[in-house]
Amino acid sequence: MADFGPENRSISSRSPETPAVFEVPKKPKKNKFAFGCAMLASLTSILLGYDFGVMSGAIMFIQDDLRISDVRIEILVGVLNLYCLVGAIAAGKVADWIGRRYTLVLANVIIFVGSLLMGFSVNYAFLMVGRFVAGIGVGFAIMSAVLYNAEISPASSRGFLTSFPEVCINVGILFGYVSNYGFSKLPLSLGWRFMLGIGAIPSAFLVFAVLAMPESPRWLVMQGRLDEAKIVLEKTLDTKEEAQLRLNDIKEAAGIPQDCTGDAVVPNRSHGKGVWRELFLHPTPSVKHVVICAVGIHFFQQSSGVDAVVLYSPRIFEKAGITSSNDKLLATVAVGFVKTIFILVATFFLDKVGRRALLLFSVGGMVASLSALGFSLTIINHSETKIPWAIALCITMVLAFVAFFAVGMGPVTGVYISEIFPLRLRALGVSMGVAVNRVTSGVIAMTFISLYEAITIGGAFFLFAGIAAVGWVFFYVCLPETRGKTLEETEKLFGKLVGWREVAKKMKEANANGTTNGQIPLENK
Repeated sequence: MADFGPENRSISSRSPETPAVFEVPKKPKKNKFAFGCAMLASLTSILLGYDFGVMSGAIMFIQDDLRISDVRIEILVGVLNLYCLVGAIAAGKVADWIGRRYTLVLANVIIFVGSLLMGFSVNYAFLMVGRFVAGIGVGFAIMSAVLYNAEISPASSRGFLTSFPEVCINVGILFGYVSNYGFSKLPLSLGWRFMLGIGAIPSAFLVFAVLAMPESPRWLVMQGRLDEAKIVLEKTLDTKEEAQLRLNDIKEAAGIPQDCTGDAVVPNRSHGKGVWRELFLHPTPSVKHVVICAVGIHFFQQSSGVDAVVLYSPRIFEKAGITSSNDKLLATVAVGFVKTIFILVATFFLDKVGRRALLLFSVGGMVASLSALGFSLTIINHSETKIPWAIALCITMVLAFVAFFAVGMGPVTGVYISEIFPLRLRALGVSMGVAVNRVTSGVIAMTFISLYEAITIGGAFFLFAGIAAVGWVFFYVCLPETRGKTLEETEKLFGKLVGWREVAKKMKEANANGTTNGQIPLENK
């Protein structure tokens, strides 16, 4: 599957006699306008990462200041994910209604209010209200940022640009860890409130910055605004000819006749009516395959325990034998730094190596590092004295785990799910995937302390390693490669859950012979 890159294929068209001028260059340059739009949309995701990262250290001070139990801490930490679920589901419909850009604006407004509420909290109940509002906002943010980036990006660099939200989440986590360390020097009652409340500042800036972005061309087509969509496509793609071909692809997917131009066409604006039925009640074989892949990749991403490490790093390091609060926070900053560095590395390989290869490599490394982490924590747990090599192995394996996660599993999930849904199902499909992601993450975050108290902390990480191993098998069997294909072409890869390789082979042969992907006869379409 590695040779499915943009350098080996031409842009989809209606005719096998497509002139050579329409071909994507072998080494396409990054479109600066698309790069800027994707980066600006992704900045909202920093706030999600910050919220997760800062809470890992803030809970130490919140627990001391408000005198709350471990169970309440688990709820406080993990409940954001369940609130995100509400936001993500709502964002799917809102994004189809008001557009991707204004959904991002709304996300930042909600996060701004939530951050202020948390920063001015006077008790646990008030803090939970702020957590609820912020959770709704980040649910809007992560769904709309991934969706916007997928629809604004050229096929040749879609992996690079669509991974930006995950990059920004990791930058936000690092900022949260640094904020923990910096504000920990303040008085107890002020430190954690500054940690949580300062998140309002970037969201206020982004409310206005996002308005400078154009709307998604695919959403514009769905609204019948064809001229505006063509203008955006011409800015985000390399040539006007390529923009016209992409516009034709989108019109076909939206059910708009090819001879329609201007803004006179008004497609059926159902705003999601019947989409859930098509996704779950009466899906075609292709849609069923897409839904299984989307649910599976989001489930395994979170059930492998990444949020247990991100949110409870100080506790893990405490179990490893680090007792100083200052040292625990510094070690946690190292986790954020490593995670951020490797997510940046991943962005340059997504469009070169491909989603599938990077994912399999990443998850394999996660299985190995989680197993070694469980082993080292078990040794430490059964020893009455400090064992330096076991402590060093534990810290090293935590860093290795986040590195392996960041180089593949982290960014590939967001990129992949944004590519595989058909246009008519994309907004709600992406929101469904985000909902699965947040629910799984919430369950892990809200049960991790209880889990390691029941089966030991080493046993908890052995469990996560086993889940990741099952995930590796699922990815190998079920997930096709999508690198270098337009969003419309990607649809044709799905329909045979374990037999997709045959379809991929036909597509490769068709491209090699100069025919188009749209002309391949697929029995399941």
